Amino acid sequence: MACCLMYRGDVVPKDVNAAVATIKTKRTIQFVDWCPTGFKCGINYQPPSVVPGGDLAKVQRAVCMISNSTSVVEVFSRIDHKFD
Repeated sequence: MACCLMYRGDVVPKDVNAAVATIKTKRTIQFVDWCPTGFKCGINYQPPSVVPGGDLAKVQRAVCMISNSTSVVEVFSRIDHKFD
């Protein structure tokens, strides 16, 4: 239905826009009719933080994607009869 891309670190807005344009052109993702843009993008130029002694390596850039979809209906339909 919609997708939010939140970039952090060494990211160029031109590259973000090109990536989104490619996805829209190839139509690999389908959006609902009432949400024509489909994407919300944000960039924070500070590099991603790491926890000292943690399991994650230090990187120069990262992206977090938050999206919603109607495909979760299939999962709920398998268990909804338990709550009737």
